[in-house]
Amino acid sequence: MVVVQYILPALRVTVAKELIEKHGLRKTEVAEKMGVTPAAVTQYLNKTRGGAATSIIEGSSRIMDLISDITSDLAEGRSPSDMLLMKLCRACYAMRAEGLICSLHKEAMPSLRQLETCACSLGLVGQP
Repeated sequence: MVVVQYILPALRVTVAKELIEKHGLRKTEVAEKMGVTPAAVTQYLNKTRGGAATSIIEGSSRIMDLISDITSDLAEGRSPSDMLLMKLCRACYAMRAEGLICSLHKEAMPSLRQLETCACSLGLVGQP
């Protein structure tokens, strides 16, 4: 639930923002490359979609490096869809490894606040 409601939209916010600011694409180009409507891109940029977890993502240099790789591939049309999906999965995995998703779980479910970490990050030590 947390990934679908917060993480994926926040990743889209960050990707859309970087495609425009770093790669100079127009909203319509960003929408086409991301497979969304131009209105959705506007909502991502205004953070009416995905704004809740954006600061968590932007606070991690590792996640931002992964997003930069994704946006470069999107902007230049280098990678096929399956490769881009794999890179997006790496970003989510890195968020789990850094405990960033746990912090969102604890915010959404107060009963988890007493735990050091929640189950989503167990067994991730040493993983890529």
